[in-house]
Amino acid sequence: MTQYAPEFQTILDREPEPQGGVATREVDYDVDGTACRGFLAVPAGGGPHPGVLVVHDWIGVSDMVRMRCEMLARLGYAAFGADVYGADVRPSQAEAAGVAGSYYGDQDLWRRRVVGGFERMLQEDAVDASRTAAIGYCFGGSSVLQLARTGAAVDGVVSFHGGLQTGPEGEAQRIRAKLLVLTGAADPVVPDADVQALEDELRTAPQVDWQLTSYSGAMHAFTVPGTDAPDHGAQFQAAAERRSWAAMKDFLQEVLVDR
Repeated sequence: MTQYAPEFQTILDREPEPQGGVATREVDYDVDGTACRGFLAVPAGGGPHPGVLVVHDWIGVSDMVRMRCEMLARLGYAAFGADVYGADVRPSQAEAAGVAGSYYGDQDLWRRRVVGGFERMLQEDAVDASRTAAIGYCFGGSSVLQLARTGAAVDGVVSFHGGLQTGPEGEAQRIRAKLLVLTGAADPVVPDADVQALEDELRTAPQVDWQLTSYSGAMHAFTVPGTDAPDHGAQFQAAAERRSWAAMKDFLQEVLVDR
């Protein structure tokens, strides 16, 4: 098991560990010739379980991803932390904006890497490929919305403080997933105009089931412990972190378990 910093462990321990525990391991895989290294967490024994893809923020696969995967496994899901960047790319905070920005500038590559991670998750014996979701944080929140836009056969998608890009006319019609978008009401990275633009686009695809929740006073990265850069519009907010996780739990229960 990963040894987490206290602020991560406190959040992880909100979900009781199941009898038998949780099994974790790194997963090496390939996307179009690029070596990637993801992370898998599953309830020990039994299965297959509904699969949840977890996509990292702009620093890549980190303890934030591992912790969230373990939390999901404690809830009974098989959680796979995808690696969009590749196994050899783990940027520092100073480098992260440039690395993430290169994917915003190459949407085809971005989508291939996210789809590649999703497809790799489906290969795991512990994953029930007929029941899947994808969640992501910051860059990862944008990434899972891109996955939905490809028309991927994923049942639900949850974006935590992700960028809210719109697409070309008609692209929203391709979305098959139910969407839960969780954003900060004080997030300068995702201004009100972007929220409005996404809502307007989704209204053009009435068959898409979507929800959007905005948390008062929450800045960018409100779920990431240790984030404290209000001058740059990013700060952890405990209330929004708890509320958004609870909203995701209810959503996954609906789309993966109670359907």
